[in-house]
Amino acid sequence: MSDEFSMVSRRLELPAALGAALLAAAERAARAAAGKGQRRPRPRGLTLQPGAQTPLWNELVRQVTPLLAPRGGKARLARYLGLPRQRLQDCLKSKSACLDAERTLLLLSWLAAHHQTPSEKPARAGRVAS
Repeated sequence: MSDEFSMVSRRLELPAALGAALLAAAERAARAAAGKGQRRPRPRGLTLQPGAQTPLWNELVRQVTPLLAPRGGKARLARYLGLPRQRLQDCLKSKSACLDAERTLLLLSWLAAHHQTPSEKPARAGRVAS
């Protein structure tokens, strides 16, 4: 039996050595791969920057901009959104920022109200429609 065991163990020496060499090579490759191409973690909580990757925002700005042409239009919209005029300027003109979700929904409702025909527009608060 010991003769049989030694014969089997000799036959397994080469595969065992090959397996150990492959395992060592795989560990070295894994360590090298882990060190390469590490990405910095994305900062959380930041809004998207306007650009090619924000086509819906770009279209919303394109539709809102002509409605702000009358004198005081941007100031009235900023007041409606609860923003400083400069922040609205950053979002719509200089395209360096986007609004948060709640204000974007407010902007959409403002735009929808302006696209209604005059007879369909809701009455202003405090006034009674005739």
